[in-house]
Amino acid sequence: MRLNRSTLPLIAFVLGTSGIVVAQGHGPYQPVNGSSAGSSAAAYAQDHDDWDTPPREFREIQRQGYHDGVEGAKKDFDNHRMPDVNNRDEYRHPKVSKADREDYREGYRRGYEAAMDHLTGHPGPR
Repeated sequence: MRLNRSTLPLIAFVLGTSGIVVAQGHGPYQPVNGSSAGSSAAAYAQDHDDWDTPPREFREIQRQGYHDGVEGAKKDFDNHRMPDVNNRDEYRHPKVSKADREDYREGYRRGYEAAMDHLTGHPGPR
């Protein structure tokens, strides 16, 4: 019986402290060797601070798709699903007109990828 009484607080302690370690961030990208890439580091930070904002050149239907893609990625991430835009019903069967379907899907895909890159901290293919 003593084993159970001492084991439970130990498990709670380990689980509680592991969240503290995971929550630490690394900050924005910094160039190596003090090169003159300082402006590119600022550009990287600026580009990635607003990861959930659709590109300015997007049309309205693409913006809608982008926002929906971000939300779809958040749902997949929160529910520990494999990150695959093709598994999202709203991507495969968007509720938009046939004329807008490809633009919506392009925006959705870009929003999904941007959100997954941000949420996982691993840009590029997963």
